[in-house]
Amino acid sequence: MWRHKKRVIDDADRVVNDAAKSRKRTMDRAVRLLAAKPRSVRELRERLLEKLWTNDEIVDGVIEKLKEYKYLDDEQFARDAALSKLRQKPQGKRKLQMSMSQKKLDKETVETAIAEAFDKIPESELIDRAIEKRLRLKGKPETREETKKFYDHLLRQGFGFDLIREKMSAVAARELDSED
Repeated sequence: MWRHKKRVIDDADRVVNDAAKSRKRTMDRAVRLLAAKPRSVRELRERLLEKLWTNDEIVDGVIEKLKEYKYLDDEQFARDAALSKLRQKPQGKRKLQMSMSQKKLDKETVETAIAEAFDKIPESELIDRAIEKRLRLKGKPETREETKKFYDHLLRQGFGFDLIREKMSAVAARELDSED
């Protein structure tokens, strides 16, 4: 996928000949961007200000209007994004925090959203799903090296070491019980 280098636009470069037309174009662009995917307020603001035919004042007005219509809500966006990420792929708190930090949201909003997501889907349930998937794909680890790879895989998924050790001990105990 091609990525364009973002250029910095000075206020002196901006040309707003017809404020009403510019406001309408900005609102149309905002709606198209939000239709493509949900965005945070800061992310939408940056995308709208990429165009020369708009300015801060017009973008602020459009964003306020979208907030009134309930099209923009950072708290709801953060909650939905965190829960969606957990449903898509089981992951631990660390990995979720890393991916949510890229959403251009304030830290408190992200922390609250992550806490709510883990209230709905506990981390222990997520690690169980990750372990089951790994066992299905790779089978149970036979050697010390395979066990280390399993641990490393779960660590990369963002799960805490203590939780991994506890769950892996339970898996090993289950394996011993099934052999008897």
